[in-house]
Formats: sequence, structure tokens, C-alpha cells
Amino acid sequence: MDFGNLYLLPATDAARLIRDGIIGSEELVESCLARIAEVDRQIEAWAFLDRDYARQQARAADERRLSGAPIGPLHGVPVGIKDIFDTADMPTEYGSAIYAGRTPSRDATVVARLRAAGAVIMGKTVTTEFAYFSPGKTRNPHNPEHTPGGSSSGSAAAVGANMVPLALGSQTNGSTVRPAAYCGIVGFKPTHGLISRHGALMLSRTLDHVGLFANSVDDIALLAEQIIGYDEQDADTQPLARIPFVEIASEDPPLPPMFAFIKTPLWERADEETREGFAEIVEDLGPQVEEVELFPSTQDAWQWHQTIMGAEMAINLEREWKKGRERLSDQLCRQIEAGREIQAVDYQRALQQITLIHGSFLELFEQRYDAILTPAAPGGAPKGIDSTGDPSFCTLWTLCGMPAISLPLLQSSDGLPIGVQLVGPRYGDARLLRTARWLAAKMAS
Repeated sequence: MDFGNLYLLPATDAARLIRDGIIGSEELVESCLARIAEVDRQIEAWAFLDRDYARQQARAADERRLSGAPIGPLHGVPVGIKDIFDTADMPTEYGSAIYAGRTPSRDATVVARLRAAGAVIMGKTVTTEFAYFSPGKTRNPHNPEHTPGGSSSGSAAAVGANMVPLALGSQTNGSTVRPAAYCGIVGFKPTHGLISRHGALMLSRTLDHVGLFANSVDDIALLAEQIIGYDEQDADTQPLARIPFVEIASEDPPLPPMFAFIKTPLWERADEETREGFAEIVEDLGPQVEEVELFPSTQDAWQWHQTIMGAEMAINLEREWKKGRERLSDQLCRQIEAGREIQAVDYQRALQQITLIHGSFLELFEQRYDAILTPAAPGGAPKGIDSTGDPSFCTLWTLCGMPAISLPLLQSSDGLPIGVQLVGPRYGDARLLRTARWLAAKMAS
């Protein structure tokens, strides 16, 4: 085995090799650190990285395995953490000068669960300011003149550049699916409330999701299985039976999946190469895909999303706006100020629409479809790093809290990835991963 290229190992393989004693966590982490030293000067995916502490965690993981003590499914595997999740041993600064040097006393629930699974917390990845639109320093790993997307820019770029096999992000609009598409990796936004957000920056209780990044669907399933579950500190989680993500995602579907190709009213925003790419996918799928018109009940969904996000961000960031607005970007200030003007009746009306849309999509899936097929973004990553791109192809699915995954199945003429998004029914997350794995294999064949 080439120990110099261990950073290329999928998380699933790395965990197995560490468990079997073929490689050590120290060797894997050292390979990832060498990769970071090689490429991160150009990409700048990390907000905080303590190399010695990463080595210390890996050494402790190896010692624990050698002692014969029980080890978890991610034992010794390095994971990047978006800098909005609290980490008791690292700064958590939200991408804002207001919180420079902030070091929490406790881990966020997802971080604690990763540690329990044996993961090495490699460091904190760059987020846009308060996980909104104002970009951080990170650049696209495929072309540094292009955006990596946002707000989970550092996590997507770190995985896309093979600095770590796994990373956590978040999504309130398109902050996981879009950067995954731009960086050419797999990005997964689970059903709303499936994974606890306790200890994470809150922008919008209604819309905030934890996001997952990896280079394969199998690795997404492994990561998801470790961090899902009820948490009494997040009122939107529920005490449900644990989902065997790895087992279900690795199975062959009992029947070839059926896809509903939904362009949405924003189809005209898709560039020519994205349209051509989807036409090819539809042709390849043949009778397994049907074009479906979006329900009239969803026509105003993008405005409802903006109303909910604006109102909830205004209250959740009120303290920062009142006491430190001179240190906030103009873009974020405008968003908060607009949110403060939203009337309660409009906010409540927007919330009520979510249930109505859920009913429409539930009927769609019950009819015959396994997943919705739709773009992850209008095209490849736009040139320039002063913008994170257009999240509008993610907005509806975030509003509905439905699971969504971006697969790197298409490519632009200039070599940039174009993401294909699949959306499933609420709490159909594991089956959606199974369908995504099937589609990725079919497109690769």
C-alpha cells in the first residue's frame, strides 16, 4: 500500500483498514496533513488547524485500538467541522470578527457524536459570515478563480481537494448542496430534524439543517449513521428508531428506481450545459424518468422561504445587529433590517404553507416515484470569489425539509463539476441514498 497517498482513501475503507490494523490513524492523519500543506495555500479551506493536536488525537486512537478497547465505526478517521459548530477544544468564530477567539466550553451534539464514533476532529473549516452570503477566503479546488459556493465553503473545498475524507456543514437555503455541486463531491442535506443542531449557530429554526460532505454515497451513509438521532436539546428532533443508513444505502433497489424530473419555475436560470446534461441523463434513464410539472401550491415557495428566513434571522442575530452592526457586512445588515420589517401575519402565513406543500409531495412519491431529479445549481461554479453563487435550485427542498443529495455526475466544457440533485420524501433519507448510489453507478457504467 502506498502510505503517501492515504489521503485518497474513502472514509469507509480507511475505517476498515484502521480497524483491521493494516494502517494507523497516525499514518492517515499525517497523510492528510501533508496534503493540506501541499494544496491549502491556494484553496484556504481551514479557519483553524492545529496539526499537533490532530496528531495527538490520532495517536490516542491508535493506542486505544491496540489496547483492545471497543472502537467506533469512524475510529481514527479525520473529519472537518464547519466553523459554526461548537468545539470545546477549538475556536468557533462563525466566520465573523465579532466572535474572533471565541472558544466554547462544550461540543455541539454532532461533534460529540463524532468523537464517540472515534473520529479525529481535524479542524474547523471556513464558513461565510454567519453562514449567510458574504464569502470567506476559500477558493474552488478545481479552479481557484471560481467560488467554492457557500456557506459551507471550507468543508466542501476540503473534501473536494482530498484534505479530509469527511466534513460537516449546514444548509438554510443551499449551503450544502450548492458547494458540493461546485466542488465536485457528494453533499447530503437530511430531513429537517433528523440530526441535532444543538451547539450550532442558529439562523432559522425552521430551515436550518446539518449537512454532510464526502466523495461517495457510501461515505455519506457511514457519516450519517453516526450523527443522526434524537436530542432533547433540539426540539425538532424526534425519538425515532435508529436508521441503518449503511445497510440500506448499500443494497440494490428491489426495483429499478423511478425519477420525477422537475425543472421548477427557475429552469430558465440553468445554463446551456446544465440543460444539455440533464437532457442526456433523461435520455439514458429512458422509461425510468418522467417529466413532472411542479404543483401550483409551490409557485410562491421561494418568497415564503425568504419571509421565514428573514424573520428568523432578524431575531436570532438581533444582539449582533444591535451591538456590533458596524462589524457586520452590508449584505448581512440589509438582510437583518429587511427581516425586522416582516409582519407577523406574513411570517405565520408562510409557515402554514409548508404543511400544504408536504401533502402534495407525499402524494407524488406515493404514486410511483422514488426520487425527484433536478439541478443542484444553475451550472458550474461562477468565476470570482466575491459571490457564493445562486442557491435557488435548493430553496424549495430546504423549505420543505426534504432530504436532498448532490452527485457530481456532469461537467462543464471548462472542466468544472455540475451537480445533479436528487430529492426524496421526508424520512426517506436512507432510501434516497440507495437511489443515489444506483444512479451514480448507472451513469458511471
